[in-house]
Amino acid sequence: MTQLKPFSALVTLSLLALAGCGTQSPAQADVVAPKVSATSAPVPSNLATAIFAGGCFWCMEKPFDEIPGVVATTSGYTGGTLANPTYEQVGRGGTGHFEAVKVTYDATKVSYQKLLDTYWLQVDPFDTFGQFCDKGETYLPAIFYANDAEKKAAEAAREVLYARFKKPIVVQILPAKAFYDAEGYHQDYYQKNPLRYAYYRNGCGRDARLRAVWGQ
Repeated sequence: MTQLKPFSALVTLSLLALAGCGTQSPAQADVVAPKVSATSAPVPSNLATAIFAGGCFWCMEKPFDEIPGVVATTSGYTGGTLANPTYEQVGRGGTGHFEAVKVTYDATKVSYQKLLDTYWLQVDPFDTFGQFCDKGETYLPAIFYANDAEKKAAEAAREVLYARFKKPIVVQILPAKAFYDAEGYHQDYYQKNPLRYAYYRNGCGRDARLRAVWGQ
């Protein structure tokens, strides 16, 4: 994976260590929690999960958390071949894993389509190298479908966007694979570390690029 770039020349040296998504160590945050695969426990019948990759997983939790009917969001790794990967292993590349967010939602209160619509507004659908300031295979955008209905919905949305922008939409649509929860210090990062999160998100230029692509 390509090493992340410092996010802003205006940020002091004390903040440069926080420039990349996930660069804060457990010693700087909370204790690392055990990782659990998405398939390790049964899910109540009214609950469903959806998995999306859109660059830094820190930035993908909040938009979904704000949707009524979403029960939880979990940052993690998926799409690769290595079981129970660590952040360091994924970051080095070669595992095939994406940084992703698993959205657990009440299907009686919110539809998969609503989650899909929210997802598109969080990504730059034209970036073939990653997302915003984060580059490399770990940060490529992707939608992981669990069934044919999700696959068809994602593909239909991609076609609509292609027709709208008249340029290739590079977001991959892939079958869901095992999802591994990221370390505890990554979970709910925007809530636990709001100032560091704001510095990172601003410096990465995420919101500026999203406005450029999608408008206000």
